[in-house]
Amino acid sequence: MHHCKRYRSPEPDPYLSCRWKRRRSYSREHEGRLRYPSRREPPPRRSRSRSHDRLPYQRRYRERRDSDTYRCEERSPSFGEDCYGSSRSHHRRRSREREPYRTRKHAHHCHKRRTRSCSSASSRSQQSSKRSSRSVEDDKEGHLVCRIGDWLQERYEIVGNLGEGTFGKVVECLDHARGKSQVALKIIRNVGKYREAARLEINVLKKIKEKDKENKFLCVLMSDWFNFHGHMCIAFELLGKNTFEFLKENNFQPYPLPHVRHMAYQLCHALRFLHENQLTHTDLKPENILFVNSEFETLYNEHKSCEEKAVKNTSIRVADFGSATFDHEHHTTIVATRHYRPPEVILELGWAQPCDVWSIGCILFEYYRGFTLFQTHENREHLVMMEKILGPIPSHMIHRTRKQKYFYKGGLVWDENSSDGRYVKENCKPLKGGYGCNGGTPEEPAVRDPAASCPPLLGFGKN
Repeated sequence: MHHCKRYRSPEPDPYLSCRWKRRRSYSREHEGRLRYPSRREPPPRRSRSRSHDRLPYQRRYRERRDSDTYRCEERSPSFGEDCYGSSRSHHRRRSREREPYRTRKHAHHCHKRRTRSCSSASSRSQQSSKRSSRSVEDDKEGHLVCRIGDWLQERYEIVGNLGEGTFGKVVECLDHARGKSQVALKIIRNVGKYREAARLEINVLKKIKEKDKENKFLCVLMSDWFNFHGHMCIAFELLGKNTFEFLKENNFQPYPLPHVRHMAYQLCHALRFLHENQLTHTDLKPENILFVNSEFETLYNEHKSCEEKAVKNTSIRVADFGSATFDHEHHTTIVATRHYRPPEVILELGWAQPCDVWSIGCILFEYYRGFTLFQTHENREHLVMMEKILGPIPSHMIHRTRKQKYFYKGGLVWDENSSDGRYVKENCKPLKGGYGCNGGTPEEPAVRDPAASCPPLLGFGKN
């Protein structure tokens, strides 16, 4: 008997357990005819009819497999098995699709004969595989792509996002090794310079933890750190919002004076501890000062005829030691964020611990008034603002600096009739009390005690 040549399906699927077989139609009208045309005419390129479709489950499986909701199955050979990017469970499911029916049936009966203890162990292994069922993925900038519900190191479960910056991101996690305690996990970008900076920060945090195990000096304490496929991760206690974020959400309404006094005292207390241990923070600003608990109450301000938020607890912690420098280490030329940068850094005269004291003064002004003291982005204008607010820059600083282009005959070169000049003249007024500009050079230790240089409005006594 002559048999017709069998044609392959126009859409072959490697995941199906068997191939489709073409057979004769059993209908009386087409008895003796082939379902497809003769072999001289190639079959039309179209999808199979419903009569040739397999089970609906297999159709759903193909659609689900081809959709973009699944992550990429391939991963780098360097990735460990403990990452949440392991695709082992997915490949195991695919291999089961290729098994013969009898093999699967036999395995099913064997599974039913297992004891209760074996089934519980299996459930634990399935839970573990779910924790590592996704591949490790970075975006184009080197940030770790993570979602709520992901696990890191089979210990930290991500439950929320706290923020993102240049260095990386901070996520809220449950630490399952410590009774599901809440922690803030700082995940550094997978970039060499940020990874190296994170290692330096970890070294500083280790030293702080050695000196202050009971957290008496109000610096954030590191509870754990690890390297997650090129991302340095640091775990901290979970704190509230930073003081700038709270100020912004309060429409930049200033903090009440009693709150400013308490926060100033805590800042000076923490800074004295750092300086006594030969450590300079170098990047103090409202963003790096966090409330322990940022819960607030809404009060009505009769003087301003508006509602204001008042934080219930003004306890704070000093954070972000990524730029902190020990006295014996190399001091880079430029430190501190622009608005909190002291004059000795702008003039490149070298810096030491007094630069932190200058930053505290700028921060306290911002707390008390609701806006930055030096709102500028240019060195010459910054120096002019300092002279307008604090008085003339000391002559010995002018003589020692290499930035002579800013000066002429002992004074700043500045056009007061320009648009920038008019802005400075209108917005920069002398501070009450006439606090002069301290030289701030490394040779002058008079301002090493932060509390000694705080203005009288803070009401500090000898204690």
